[in-house]
Amino acid sequence: MTNTSLYTRISELPRSIQNEILDYMEFLIQKHKPLGSKIHPKAGCMKGTFQMSPDFNEPLDDFKEYMK
Repeated sequence: MTNTSLYTRISELPRSIQNEILDYMEFLIQKHKPLGSKIHPKAGCMKGTFQMSPDFNEPLDDFKEYMK
């Protein structure tokens, strides 16, 4: 089946069925995407989610004997 014949047959269908075909095509495209095409989070997307302790950079008491 060529692209032209496919287009011709789809264009003869009612608009509601054309929309269903489009939805199904989008489903198939998502289903068959390569596994390596993951969406990576953008930098700063976790801003405000957690807070650092004010003494975060201070030495820990547990390591005092090693820091001499």
